[in-house]
Amino acid sequence: MSAVQQRGSLTQIELAGVTGLSPATVSNIVKELSTAGVLHTSPSTRSGRRALLVTLARNLGLVAGVHFGTRSLRVALADASMRVVADQRMPLAPDHRADTGLQRAALLVSELVASVDAGPEELLAVGVGVPAPVDVRTGRIATVGMLRGWDGVVVPEILEAELGAPVTVDNDANLGALAETRFGAAVGHEAVAYLRVSHGVGGGLVLGGRLVHGRAGVAGEIGHVTIDENGPICRCGNRGCLEMFVGANVLLGMLSESRGHLTLRDVIARAREGDPGCRRVLFDAGQHLGVAAANLCNLVDPEIVVVGGQLAEAGETLFDPLRTVLQQRTVPSIAGPVQVVASELGSAAEVRGALAVALDSVRVGGALGVVGA
Repeated sequence: MSAVQQRGSLTQIELAGVTGLSPATVSNIVKELSTAGVLHTSPSTRSGRRALLVTLARNLGLVAGVHFGTRSLRVALADASMRVVADQRMPLAPDHRADTGLQRAALLVSELVASVDAGPEELLAVGVGVPAPVDVRTGRIATVGMLRGWDGVVVPEILEAELGAPVTVDNDANLGALAETRFGAAVGHEAVAYLRVSHGVGGGLVLGGRLVHGRAGVAGEIGHVTIDENGPICRCGNRGCLEMFVGANVLLGMLSESRGHLTLRDVIARAREGDPGCRRVLFDAGQHLGVAAANLCNLVDPEIVVVGGQLAEAGETLFDPLRTVLQQRTVPSIAGPVQVVASELGSAAEVRGALAVALDSVRVGGALGVVGA
């Protein structure tokens, strides 16, 4: 049942609401699929009442999600109901090469599969997110110079040889957008803009309930929207990109002379304690994000803007100026200003999205049989 697959777990009453079927019909279907070994049921409670929780059976196999951040690698393992059964992260050198990173990812996936007493044959598919545009048709990194050591790399060729399972690759912000739309802050919306702001700045678009990739996977790259045509040179080769004003290294550089060595987490913590310099840096970052987000909203008119990444942890110090500038610079609408919210999935958004595309590829390929119906 696709409703269970997409949402992870539901009670029978919730399944009836989602599918439009009667509770009796849902109960009969659940009994049939449980007998066939496709679904698993367990006692639960909802609103203080006893309920029967429905998930996909573990014997249908496992999927892995891999997220390459700028400085860290995160791998998660989930069963066919999207229940995460193992999750681990490790640091990466800032300029790690693709071959080294992918070998580490393959090793970590294999270790996690073994840690849950599963065999390699139970790994059905792998989803991978990388902080660069990707041609999703081939899994090739689609730009030059954006992710040093990864130019032109075809990720599935390497990982599939290591793991023996099909691999789907996408930009990490796209995967964050997908996860927030299916499981997080944007559930119920079909037009979603997701901004990921951390060491770098990325964006993902969901329109009509589907990810937008564009011609070569560059759609949604809000970090490289120009907000100052005379600004500093960006790693992409252009001037004045948003990333040059709100990326972590830029924010920390502004504070280094007066505050010494800080991490982004330090800046956020000090801002909460009232440090005026840290608050000002985050306020300015919110304004810059608002300028770029307004341009995006005027073009695609999303229903909701979700902000994720570590900078979103700054809360209203960041969100207040972002919302103000966004309202000032977007075309007035009878619907009112677009809703701007923080990610609900936090640092797990991208790896959850990677798990989702892996499971989608299994469903499309038919490996889950009746579950994909």
